Amino acid sequence: MRYLVLFLIAFLIITSKIFPQNNFTYIGVDQCVMCHKTEKQGSQLSIWKNSKHSKAYETLKTEKANQIAKEKGFTTPAVETSECLKCHATGYNLDKAMLGNKFKIEDGVQCETCHGPGSAYKDMKIMKDRALAIKNGLIVHEEKEKFCIDCHNAESPTYTGFEFEESWEKIKHYVPKN
Repeated sequence: MRYLVLFLIAFLIITSKIFPQNNFTYIGVDQCVMCHKTEKQGSQLSIWKNSKHSKAYETLKTEKANQIAKEKGFTTPAVETSECLKCHATGYNLDKAMLGNKFKIEDGVQCETCHGPGSAYKDMKIMKDRALAIKNGLIVHEEKEKFCIDCHNAESPTYTGFEFEESWEKIKHYVPKN
């Protein structure tokens, strides 16, 4: 019995290191932009606000979106259809415990869609250390095009082709080097 208990303890320690549990939660655009709205930070807020990503959820509220959903055989409005929401909104399918009190699904395709839940990397001290930010949940896509193609593909009923380089020029949002 004693060996079984020791084995279980060792197993739990090893698996917790191999499969770490995180409690990262989504904080919402309003929290991200506290630091990412200034010119010094690359004006990321205005880039996002002027992009179609910021309006992605809103497009699901249109009659055109509902018509497309109906033509695809869905019986719910587009704004309630998970096949539509998967590319038009972050957080629609998450447990409410993973969504901070300032998070709004209505923000559509927002910061945390691409960069992951920000609760553990939002602090300035962490964000100034890229490796530490990544350790705390920040996602930095090395292959951006592959990530974008998850939504910008022929599965979308309004797909007309996707030119990554052209699209990236519209939304790229680097922090300028000082």
